[in-house]
Amino acid sequence: MNELRQNALHWLAECSVNDKTSGVASLNQAWLAGRIRIDVNAELIASLAIPGHPAKPELVSPLTVKKRSMRTIEGRAALIHALAHIEFNAINLALDAIWRFANMPQDYYADWLKVAAEEAYHFDLLNNHLQTMGYSYGDFTCHSSLWEMAQRTEADVLGRIALVPRTMEARGLDASPLLRNKFAQVGDLQVAEILDIILRDEIGHVAIGNRWFNWLCEQRGLDSIAAYDSLAKQYSAPKLRKPFNLEARRKAGFTEAELALLSSASSLDVTHQENSTSNKCEIAM
Repeated sequence: MNELRQNALHWLAECSVNDKTSGVASLNQAWLAGRIRIDVNAELIASLAIPGHPAKPELVSPLTVKKRSMRTIEGRAALIHALAHIEFNAINLALDAIWRFANMPQDYYADWLKVAAEEAYHFDLLNNHLQTMGYSYGDFTCHSSLWEMAQRTEADVLGRIALVPRTMEARGLDASPLLRNKFAQVGDLQVAEILDIILRDEIGHVAIGNRWFNWLCEQRGLDSIAAYDSLAKQYSAPKLRKPFNLEARRKAGFTEAELALLSSASSLDVTHQENSTSNKCEIAM
């Protein structure tokens, strides 16, 4: 199997965490080396359940996940575990963007493969650190709000790009500095350094979302701001709340007009959040 989108579907369906992350890394290396072809026109069908995930962690309602205290090792481990779960979901989201949506430019698929590989790297960084604390991925309950948005937008690439990378993942840009500082304050400088790496890469991931959202709007003759507002209402996107990392959002390609609209953002819809530190869309402290 040497076709990119079929490989993306294969690794999306993979249940083993280690096999998924190593498989994605190997796929990215093979693509960069020119050993993988791509068929952008193929209409693929998933024959296995997606996304593939291990038996643990147990997935529960966002409202039933316990709050995490930074004052205890277990609390900090639970928070790191939540961050690792976000990265695991992000791997699946990037892979899904590759196999599901046909007839996009080749650069679109290359961009999301790069994202998938970097999300796998982030997951490994967090999970390896978690293991030094005596825990591992699967030891705490989690929720799947990120994937639920992917399911709602599976019929339209414009909706997917608008509401996953540009909305839900962009919340990580806002929350990362505060979360990093909290870990630094309790002396866990290694996690702080990991979060620095994640923020650096996530700016690029959101920029990729902005690139393809604007490209799609241009192709469809849509005003990008009006289109986003319409899609947010259509798919019941979570409302945004302050604080916003305007510097990171600028680096990620949000326009000044888009940033100005954030000033009127209201509180998040609690039905879409686990708590303020556990979801890439609502990860604000």
